[in-house]
Amino acid sequence: METKPIEMSSSKMFGGYNKRYKHYSPTLGCSMTFHVYFPPSSSPSQKFPVLYWLSGLTCNDENFIAKSGAQRVASSEGVALIAPDTSPRGLNVEGESESWDFGVGAGFYLNATQEKWKNWQMYDYVVKELPKLLTENFPQLDTSRASISGHSMGGHGALTIYLKNLDKYKSVSAFAPVSNPVNCPWGQKAFTNYLGGNKADWEEYDATCLISKFHDVRATILIDQGEDDKFLQEQLLLNKFEEACRSVGVPLLLRRQPGYDHSYFFISTFIEDHIRHHVQALNL
Repeated sequence: METKPIEMSSSKMFGGYNKRYKHYSPTLGCSMTFHVYFPPSSSPSQKFPVLYWLSGLTCNDENFIAKSGAQRVASSEGVALIAPDTSPRGLNVEGESESWDFGVGAGFYLNATQEKWKNWQMYDYVVKELPKLLTENFPQLDTSRASISGHSMGGHGALTIYLKNLDKYKSVSAFAPVSNPVNCPWGQKAFTNYLGGNKADWEEYDATCLISKFHDVRATILIDQGEDDKFLQEQLLLNKFEEACRSVGVPLLLRRQPGYDHSYFFISTFIEDHIRHHVQALNL
């Protein structure tokens, strides 16, 4: 089983290249794909900081690369974009594809503890396996200079991973993140199945709960939220996260954007601001 990444496709864009890779993941027990956008290089020795992007429910590693338009500013700013998949695939666990908000395409960036879903270890894949893989195989990437961002379920992943690994990431941002999953239907369904019934275990993957423990953040947290997002009230619960940040003095820039929904039209409108936010932190 080939753990070394094999290039599947390559497309030039804004002087750099979108490249898709496939590798066997020991962490997840299956083959996985991921995308890297390499910005144009001025010399063979040039090393780029990296921005990880975690996608939302039903997505894979292609959505952000195809739809966000992030490459334009990533190219000019000299930052590499890393887009992993959202769950293990091809394991044929019973029920893995029965619903769009759980199982395949819905890994929630946690380490599942329930036996049936034992391969759903997306937290370890994103935090440990993928950075090591990138370091070992792509000398032009400087994974010691890393930031993290994401959308919806991936916004939840970005926030929780950042807060629990403040030494590994320089900054975090999110679009419409699932901010308090212990109190929303998506989170309750996922956490019950992946983590079991102990609510204390759930809180380890909830940004609103974690912020009270891990609040020594180096950079302002940037969040954009569309005010016409149909998931805002029931699923995202951003007000809870905003209150939690305020109570421990964490710098949060929460921008409510009138008229915008939950889609990539929204993301592509504001992605440039997010990349510049991260570049500022990565270049300090």
